[in-house]
Amino acid sequence: MESVSGKRRRNSRIQQSVLAIIGTAGLLTVAMLAPNIFQAFPRIIGKKRYKLAFQARTAVQRLVIKGHVQWVAQNGKKYLEITESGRRALDLFMARTTAPARKKQQWDRRYRMVIFDIPERRRAVRERLRMLMNEFGFLRLQDSIWISPYDCEELVALVKAELKVGKDILYVIADSIENDVWIRKHFNLPR
Repeated sequence: MESVSGKRRRNSRIQQSVLAIIGTAGLLTVAMLAPNIFQAFPRIIGKKRYKLAFQARTAVQRLVIKGHVQWVAQNGKKYLEITESGRRALDLFMARTTAPARKKQQWDRRYRMVIFDIPERRRAVRERLRMLMNEFGFLRLQDSIWISPYDCEELVALVKAELKVGKDILYVIADSIENDVWIRKHFNLPR
């Protein structure tokens, strides 16, 4: 039996897959929302076709509710179109999947810090930000201070836009940090 968190991860992957297809295709006709849509995603294949069709429709409904896609009518047909919010979510997803590749970058002997102060009333956003920082390979210096040795300004801009916390996050580039031996060791950086 699959756990609740496992189902959420699977549903999230399905939504991201559908969003990626819509984002790549531009407009996606309703007729394409069939089980064949998932043939490009091997993790999801293997389930019964009717279940895939249901999951595709459910994923689309959730993406519409989130505002990531919208229905448009052209020439008497209904199509799905990615919204600006959906484009940002897709960019963030793509950045998340390529985050490990950043470690191959050459270190320029500068640290990038993300410092944030998000009010208690937006606690869920604050926790999501911490989760993203961890997923992107940042090191936690304090609860609200995260560090990376690699250029990540565009990534931080994407996170700010997606979480709508632009004024609550500072991006800092530092030439040195006192007693940084443990930081260099964590990131496998030269001395």
